[in-house]
Amino acid sequence: MTKITTHILDTSLGKPAAQVRVWLEKIDGQQGIRINEAHTDDDGRATALTPDGVAPGNYRLYADVGHYFAATGRETLYNLAIIDVIISASQAHYHLPILLSPYSYSTYRGS
Repeated sequence: MTKITTHILDTSLGKPAAQVRVWLEKIDGQQGIRINEAHTDDDGRATALTPDGVAPGNYRLYADVGHYFAATGRETLYNLAIIDVIISASQAHYHLPILLSPYSYSTYRGS
């Protein structure tokens, strides 16, 4: 089984994005089946999304960045940051960081 984690960094402030609601869905055809939900900690990390791991397949990681920016009194273009990934059986861990600002976000395969 494979673990999926994330780390959200607010690049506009140069610090972690704490208390961002994130959730993971397994994509089955056109339907998403929610696996788990969490909030990022003070370091911007969510490490408990898949405590038992997940099977190979297509998954979507969602980050509720609209509420994060509203809570910090800032406008944003994006309501959600979404990462759509294919998880293979050959990897034990996928770390999916998000670099976030009010008008952009990017992601990469972390370690």
